[in-house]
Amino acid sequence: MGGLPKAASDGGAGVIQIFRAAAFGPEQVRALCDAYDLATKSLHDRGRPTIVNEVIAKKIVRAAEAGEYNPRELADRALKEIGFSGLD
Repeated sequence: MGGLPKAASDGGAGVIQIFRAAAFGPEQVRALCDAYDLATKSLHDRGRPTIVNEVIAKKIVRAAEAGEYNPRELADRALKEIGFSGLD
């Protein structure tokens, strides 16, 4: 983990833009990327459209703006907010 989200490198250019636009330091961005990877991996790549990835990324950024930086908590919150059961 760390760096740009793996799923973003698999074709989600919009996700890359969302994380780059977020005004966080390198450690926080790493946490956002780790959270994104956790969230998308938990969905087991169920053929979801790119927009779902972007919504997950935005939910993660919103939670981080509120002060949460734990990748697992960020991923769990983002998934629950869009109607999934959260992390397994």
